[in-house]
Amino acid sequence: MRITTKGRYALRAMTNLAVAYQGKPRPIKKIAADEDISPEFLEQIFFKLKKHGIIGSVRGPGGGFVLEKTPDEITVKDIFLAVDEGLDLTPCTVCGDTSGGANCSRLENCLVYSVWKEASDHIIAYFDAITLQSVIDQNQELLKKLLESGEITA
Repeated sequence: MRITTKGRYALRAMTNLAVAYQGKPRPIKKIAADEDISPEFLEQIFFKLKKHGIIGSVRGPGGGFVLEKTPDEITVKDIFLAVDEGLDLTPCTVCGDTSGGANCSRLENCLVYSVWKEASDHIIAYFDAITLQSVIDQNQELLKKLLESGEITA
């Protein structure tokens, strides 16, 4: 498993949106500037997040993006899955799932499948336990510093 740039940027942008969470739309250019992400790439990421109901958008002057749920209801797992970030540790853990993954020809005779499956389950559970709010709460001192320096604007 490797978290790609898309997954890392999605988490950074969503954390930025959560910091400014007050139900007001936040312009994508502002988030992109704060996080040093290409606005075009961020649009692609936000399209996927919007499609999964994690964020919404408001058009027009004063428009932008808003969280569709509170920061304590959005998990890192939700974000990663919305942007098609695979969380399985090995290809065989995808093979063994019941969601229509390709069947592994060795699955029934594999002695180590349980090792990979359990490790994958732990990783998925870990990301499911972390909310945007917990990320913010865990980093209050750094957040205060970033807000004071203007590196992140709320």
